[in-house]
Amino acid sequence: MLPKMDLMDDDAGLMLRYRDGDTAAFSALYAQYKGPLYRYLLRHVRNAGAAADLFQEVWSRLVAMRTRYEPRAKFATFLFHIAHNCAVDFFRRDLNLRGVVPHDLDSAFLEPEVPEYQRPDKVAEFLEQQSALLAAVAALPQEQREAFLLREETGLSVEEIARVTAVPVETAKSRLRYAIRKLKKSLSPMQEPEAPRLRTYA
Repeated sequence: MLPKMDLMDDDAGLMLRYRDGDTAAFSALYAQYKGPLYRYLLRHVRNAGAAADLFQEVWSRLVAMRTRYEPRAKFATFLFHIAHNCAVDFFRRDLNLRGVVPHDLDSAFLEPEVPEYQRPDKVAEFLEQQSALLAAVAALPQEQREAFLLREETGLSVEEIARVTAVPVETAKSRLRYAIRKLKKSLSPMQEPEAPRLRTYA
């Protein structure tokens, strides 16, 4: 069991309110986390249809668990632990999808936030860079890809990633370090000023 937090985050407070019947609190949580959660699932399972199904499954599980909810960790840790379990179940159900990169990688993954007034050549450069990053992420081993996405999509700490994936902190740190190393190696030929920047982890 996870130890209770001394200081409860605001989102955990919203979840407690939802547990006690405040549906507006659920709406607030859904609005805040729907984007990061869907991107995490999409880039992790690499299948748009499966990601949509898992997205609904995560929220359904959260709703089903609401009466038993206790804030033993940040709400984001709680939510993405559910997402992690759903993704694990997905891979167990269909092992054939493990390691397969969809042919429509660009259309499925790209969510560029590019101002319309930018020149077409700049837009093309941006799309090329994002496509290269997403392809490199998709090529990572499952455990490393998940650690990277949990960090980049949710901002979870290494300790929180360890909680979500139920591994020791050093294992989570190692997975993140290897993921960053492989991504940097994959992206090194780009050498563009606007290429995606990757954090380093000791």
